[in-house]
Amino acid sequence: MSQHRSLRSSGTIAAKRNVLKRFERVDLLKKRGQWKEGRSVLNLPKTKPPE
Repeated sequence: MSQHRSLRSSGTIAAKRNVLKRFERVDLLKKRGQWKEGRSVLNLPKTKPPE
């Protein structure tokens, strides 16, 4: 029985992610100058990933 082509892994993970991890969001906010030291890492503002 052959494997369906949608199940094959042929490097299809190269797609751009549109959701950032919490530490990535904090790093991005620091880079943009929108991060204040001592701020809670909960309830962060929405951020778009860098393009």
